[in-house]
This record gives sequence, C-alpha cells and structure tokens, in this order.
Amino acid sequence: MPTIVILDDRITNRNIFSRLAASLEDDVTVQVFGDPLKALEWLDHNAPDLVVTDYKMPNIDGAEFTRRLREKPHGAEVPVVVITAYDDRSFRLRALEAGATDFLQSPVDHYEFTTRARNLLKLRKQQLIIRSRAQTLERELEDSERSRQALLRNSLESLTQVIDTVPAMISATDRQGRCIFVNAHQARIAGSTPAALAGLPAAMFGPEQGERSRGLDRLVFETGKALGSYEEEIEDASGVRRTYLTNKAPLRDGTGDTVGVLTTAIDITDRKVAEARLRHMAHHDSLTDLPNRVLLAERLGRELARSRRGGRMFALHFLDLDRFKAVNDALGHQTGDRLLREVAGRLLALAGEEDTVARLGGDEFAVVQTGLTRRDDAADFARRVTEAIAVPFFSDSQEISLGASVGITLSPDDGGEVEELLRNADLAMYRAKSAGGDAVSFFESDMDRRAREAIVLAADLRAGLAREQFVLHYQPQVSLRTGQVVGAEALLRWQRPGWGLLRPGEFLPLAEENGLIVPINQWVLREACAQAKRWADAGLPPVRMAVNLSPIQFRRQDVRQVVTEALEETGFDPNMLDLELTEGILMEDAEAAASVLRDLKDLGVRLSIDDFGTGYSSLSYVKNFPVDRLKIDQSFVRNLRTDPSDTAIVRAIITLGHSLNVDVLAEGVETVEQLAQLMAEGCDEIQGYYFSQPLEPDVFAGLVRRRKSLPRLG
Repeated sequence: MPTIVILDDRITNRNIFSRLAASLEDDVTVQVFGDPLKALEWLDHNAPDLVVTDYKMPNIDGAEFTRRLREKPHGAEVPVVVITAYDDRSFRLRALEAGATDFLQSPVDHYEFTTRARNLLKLRKQQLIIRSRAQTLERELEDSERSRQALLRNSLESLTQVIDTVPAMISATDRQGRCIFVNAHQARIAGSTPAALAGLPAAMFGPEQGERSRGLDRLVFETGKALGSYEEEIEDASGVRRTYLTNKAPLRDGTGDTVGVLTTAIDITDRKVAEARLRHMAHHDSLTDLPNRVLLAERLGRELARSRRGGRMFALHFLDLDRFKAVNDALGHQTGDRLLREVAGRLLALAGEEDTVARLGGDEFAVVQTGLTRRDDAADFARRVTEAIAVPFFSDSQEISLGASVGITLSPDDGGEVEELLRNADLAMYRAKSAGGDAVSFFESDMDRRAREAIVLAADLRAGLAREQFVLHYQPQVSLRTGQVVGAEALLRWQRPGWGLLRPGEFLPLAEENGLIVPINQWVLREACAQAKRWADAGLPPVRMAVNLSPIQFRRQDVRQVVTEALEETGFDPNMLDLELTEGILMEDAEAAASVLRDLKDLGVRLSIDDFGTGYSSLSYVKNFPVDRLKIDQSFVRNLRTDPSDTAIVRAIITLGHSLNVDVLAEGVETVEQLAQLMAEGCDEIQGYYFSQPLEPDVFAGLVRRRKSLPRLG
C-alpha cells in the first residue's frame, strides 16, 4: 500500500493534491501536512513512497525540507517532487541540489502531476522490490554459515532472475568502475548480453555517459549515501535517444561496507513528450498557435536582457481589431475564428525572424519588433500592420473589412521592466482605440498616468460587470463563546484580465464616482444570498451572510425593494441576512435612514453598523436605530494591547453594545494577544486573519464542515 505525503501551507493546494494523489491507485494512503516541521517529525518514524512539497512555506522552504528529509534514515531514497511558482532557475537548482527528485511549475497541470507521480511511484516500487529481495537473500544467508557459499550462489542466481524481469535498466559497478552485473533489459538496450558486459568498464552507452556515471559512482562510494534521482539521455544500440530517470544507491556487503553502486533507470521518454506538449499548450494560443501572454512576457524579458547588454532598441506593439466584435456577432464564431487565424498569418508575414507575434486573447495581438535603429522603424512597421489588416478578408465569397488600433512602446526609452512595457503598450493602444480606431499611438511618458489608468479602469469596470468578472470571497465571523463560525462577510474581488485578483480599494472608489457601485453592489447582494442558499441546500450548518450596503444605494435606490427582490429570487432566509451599514448612511438623513431600517427589520433582516466609532463622536444615536450588531473598526483593534486610548474605546463600544442588548464584533483580529484582550473585555465575535483570510466559497464550506474552531487560550 503506497503512502504519499502532501506538504503545502495552503489548504486549497493540499486538498487538490490529496485528491490527485488518492486517484493514482486504489490503495493509496495520503498524509497531509501544512507545516514542514510537523511533516519532518512524522517522517522520523515513517517511510513514505512519495513526497510532494511546496517550495515557499513558513519556517523552512522546500529545498531545506528536502535536505533534512535526505538526512533521515527513511528519507535517502524517497522520491521528492518540489512545486514552485518561481520561474527563476536558481530555485529549481536549490531544490535539486538539496536532493529533490523532480519539480513542477505552479499552477500545476493535473495531468502532468498524475503522470509524474505514477512514474515516481513505479520507480519507488521497483527499488523496494530489489531491496526486499536483497534483504530476503541476506536473511537466508544468515541461516547457516556452513552453506553460505552455496546459498550465495543460489541467491545471486535468484536475484539475477528477479532483476531480469523488472522493466528497468539495473546494473551494479565496483570501485574500479567495472560492471558487477547488468540485467537483461539493460543489456538488450546496449545491444549485448549480461554475460558479455560483466567485468567490463561501465561505458556501454558511450564514453561521455560512462564518465558521468563513474563520477557519480565515486560520489556514492565517498559518502555512502544514495543520490537523488536525475534525468539523463541515453542512445541505445539502434541509435535512438531516450530519456531515463536514474537513481544510484550504495550496495553493501554483510558488514555494512559499500562494495558497489546499484544503478536503476526507468524510461520516461513518453512522459517527456507529454511534458513538451503541455509546455507548448501552456505557452501558445490554442486557436492560432501563436505565443500567448505568458510566452510573450518571457520573450520580452529576454529582449530586455539583450538590451541591457548591448543597448538594443526594440518596440512592443499592441493591436486591437476594429469592428471585429460586430463581424463576430453577425457571422458567427467560426467565421470569427477564421478571421483571427488569417490576421495571425498576416502579422507573421510582416514580422522579422527574431520578432515575436503573440495573441493576447479575444481580438488583441502583440508584436515584439527587434533590431530597431530609430523610432520611425516602429512607426513604419505599425503602418504596415494597419495597411495589412485593412486589406479585405473573404469568407464564403463575402468581403469583410476590419481595422486595427495599434499602441507602441519603446525600450529602453519607455521602460525597462516587462510589466511596465505591457502596461504602456496597452495604454497607447487604448488611446488609439479611443481616437476612433484605425490609428497608431506611441506611448508618451508625459501623459498623466493616473488619468490614463482611470480611463482604462472605468472601461474595464464596465466590461467586468458585463462579463461577470467579479467574484465573492467570504471571511468567517467567529463566536468567542463557542469558538465556531457563525457568519460570513461577503467581500468583493475583481478578476481583472491582465491584472489578477483586485481588492475593492483598487476599483470601488472609481465605481462610486461613475455610478457603477449601484449595479455592482446589487450583484453582490444577490450573489451572496444565492451562495448562502446553496450552502444551506448542501446541508451546511446555518451561517448568517453579511453584506455591505453603500451610501449611494440609499440615495439612488429603494433599498427595501432591492433586498426583497434578492431574497425572493434566491429563496434565502431573511433572518440569516446581515446588512452592514456605515455610520455615514445612518447620519446623512437620520429620519429617512431609520424608516428604511425599520422596513428592513420587518422583512426579518439583521442590521450591523460597520466601522463603528470612526465616523461620529456621539454614540447615543445608536439607540434610535434597530441594529443588531456593532462592528469595532480594525483601526482600534490593531493597537489594542499597546495604545491605552484604543483599549478604552474598544471597552466603551462593548459596554455600549451590551447595555443596548446589541452584539459586538471586532474586525481585523490578527494576533492571539488581540484575541485574548477582546475575550477579556467581553466581545461577542471576531473576524480577521488570526482565524482566517477571506476564502473562496468551496474552501469556506469545507472549513465550516470540519467545524474548525478557535484554539483555546491558556
């Protein structure tokens, strides 16, 4: 029964890798750890068959973890796969030098993970078979000293038969580099026989491979320790080059002395072909087979390095097809795809041998133009691009006219970093697009960067709302009485293309300025209620859902109607909905606000005052509003143990809340000291990174199902 250890400090990754590992074989046992030090403690007394570890972790990284594992009695030969998000070659080298068998690039492709894991488990099983056979033979030898020689001969013959049945190359060499034995599989690949190769120098696959192998053998003899698995290419007797995963381990006699080196190698050529295919898929656009954004960034990095060494100038062109969306909608996606492939062909025809043409997605392309001597070279190329795109396309005898808006940025004049150039080209392209299309625009360093970014952000915001790019994460709210999760605050995130996951502070201020905050918040309310209903339908314990309301919603919308529609549409229990309002909402028009709050209370909805204590000096207004909860702002919690004023404010809020029969929740709790102080002051609930960061819906549900609770203090 193989045992696989999964080590990752992120619970999401642990869950994913555990499921993948469990799918490898029916009887796999998976041990999961989030702390590398705890994993090392477990490994003191256990010997797994495969270890999969993240590189970046608290306490120690994946390379140090691997090094310590290799020092353990059970850890010398265990295959270790290190997962890293770093593209820098030095991180992989550190992991390999520490003894890692293999590594994977994050985000991990599931097919690649299972392929590599199965191969390593196969190698491990073969190693264990050989070791088990050797140990059995050794025990047999000890049964009778008088028959030792006869048993030895018989054992060697049996061992040879076993080794010959293993579908791997297996050999052993002595201190002089001569072959002690070679199994039939390896002899066939070398075009010989085991008997013919015995006693000869171990250079059956050429002098270069032989010298490299002898050097590694000497290292095993010197250290008495096994080497981590490594890849090597070997040319067989027929001239075909194949890739093998090779492992070397000491071969000991009855006294424990190293008398030889046992080498095992399994053919991983098919795996390498699959890896190459996956790499190509990860770096190329599936429709046009052009480099994608990832590979474009790598090529830009290479050109920047060349530019720094030799002062080379190059240009980055971003182009967006004008009128493509209308054509795609009118004629269909198949026609649109054919047009995109033809555009790719026209761009490739214009590009030089060292240039890079990439598709960024949709109808956006990019060209890295190298070998420039002057600014006009880039302008001339962009002009040829617009002329080439303007030539009519034909589809089913129908003439189709498109245009191109091209943005250009130059290096080193406009920047020396990949992301900077990508951003500059995008801004220049947007300027060309906003000028009416069919235009070329250079990036200008004296542009007001903030204004340009605001224009792009506003457009992206509208597109993000239309294209459903917003997501909600949920931060647990925990009862200090029971230690259990009792609520979740819905927190908005924007998966902005090209920028990653943005937090509200990066886009909501602009949304408030242009009025998009209203439909965005309306979506948040509906999605949060729908998610809470899905949790309830899935049998999750009751969890109230907290949603923030914006002051603009109170000014522009009938909030009662909006909330009623969201509840009716989703079927969510209003008693489990907690609307969070700022003090500004309540005090802007206190009488109107009180009326709205009473209407909401009639629906059964709960009400909380968010960021309490930051807006108004008078706290007496609270008694005039039907609120259920006060939320202490994190600015008071942050210095709770060090600032007497903050301690006094927190104590006053808790006292006020309890005197009004209102619960009090503290936000931004990050340390055990803050937690202890809040418990001592009688706070009812907490929310913050000490318990959990905001989580994706499935991760939050898993946390609640496990009934994770606050650790006891003291």
